[in-house]
Amino acid sequence: MGGTGREPGRRQGPLAGIRVTDFCWMGVGACATRLLADFGAEVIRIEDRNRLDMPRRLPIYKGEVRTYGEEDANPDPDKGGLFNNYNRNKLGVTINMRTQKGRSLADRLIASSSVVTENFAPGVMERWGLTYERLRELSPQVIFARMSGFGHSGPHAEFRSYGPVVQAVSGISHISGLPGEEPSGWGLSYMDNEAAFFNAAALLMAIYHRNATGEGAEIDVSAVEAGINLLGPILLDVAVNGRSTRGPDYPTGNRLEHPDAAPHGVYPCLGVDRWIAIAVFNETQWRGLLSVMGDPAWADDPRFASQAARFANQDALDAHVLEWTRDKDRHALMHALQGAGVAAGAVQTTEDTIDHDPQIAGRGLFFELDHPVIGEALFEGTPIKFSRTIQENWRSAPLLGEDNAHVFKSLLRVPDDEYEALVAEGVL
Repeated sequence: MGGTGREPGRRQGPLAGIRVTDFCWMGVGACATRLLADFGAEVIRIEDRNRLDMPRRLPIYKGEVRTYGEEDANPDPDKGGLFNNYNRNKLGVTINMRTQKGRSLADRLIASSSVVTENFAPGVMERWGLTYERLRELSPQVIFARMSGFGHSGPHAEFRSYGPVVQAVSGISHISGLPGEEPSGWGLSYMDNEAAFFNAAALLMAIYHRNATGEGAEIDVSAVEAGINLLGPILLDVAVNGRSTRGPDYPTGNRLEHPDAAPHGVYPCLGVDRWIAIAVFNETQWRGLLSVMGDPAWADDPRFASQAARFANQDALDAHVLEWTRDKDRHALMHALQGAGVAAGAVQTTEDTIDHDPQIAGRGLFFELDHPVIGEALFEGTPIKFSRTIQENWRSAPLLGEDNAHVFKSLLRVPDDEYEALVAEGVL
């Protein structure tokens, strides 16, 4: 079990006993290793005091509202909420990898680990001499998980990227936006989080393989390729039907081309910027919708006599539906429609989801952990429930270098005088 307070202790979960030397930063790597840490792995996060991780620099602070990408010129490295979220349940150490002593310490940590992870631009680990061959010399059964935007082979392997770049190159940005308008960027680095789950899955498969064979592996995950995996139906449409993914006739984002779903959209409700999503796929659901609407006379119009007819006349149909929904409470309407067998859901804000949604609360998705600087902070859990396996949330994210003494003195047996010298020399 986790130790008292913030002190490291014996972990529990299916990955207990696995030590990870974690060079990951930003989101795509940090989210992947967070999943391992949530379920028992001892993830030791390596940082550089002289080059703080971006989530430590972004002033996403508790009780303060700022633009997502706005950096603090003089950040408190232990105050950032984004870093806290990405790095819960991990240990944190600092190593100056620009020094020989720092690289020697990293070698010792790797030798005591069975997994090494990184998501730097290609070439960084090589400059430190940390190739897969070298890692195998230090830890013969090591799993080396490499995560980058374009992958570590191919003509663009050395290109730099962040989430928005990955989304653009993979084709996701091009298919986003309104018909006839320019491609729409996304306000969140979505592919950082999406690629993280591919990374975590690859790590778990490699661990399973090693358990069965005793063999380690080198893993190379490309975030761009993970993004392309999200485009399957659209790529098929382009290949088979020869259609462009953009144009003035491209369907609005809330309509389907197949099957004949109508009404199928998001409609205004009572209040400012309040909406409900409604999807009707067959006659039974259509009758359920009409029953909640009070069987309006306009429904007898021949244009709405069948599912195919409604699909062909969606503009006229949507005009009636939105006129009906606009003075209704979105949550009350959601419950009424669901009770009549109609797929419907209130479009919720973040506040709705976190503070007011009884389903999310009933599932226990969100939980709190204390933090020495931030205080009590809310975290999202993993959307997986097991019958016996638990997600052990033993600590919020580490303070900068918080676990140096524990890792280097207790785990690696660095003598006290050597440890103090390393601190004085700026190696730690």
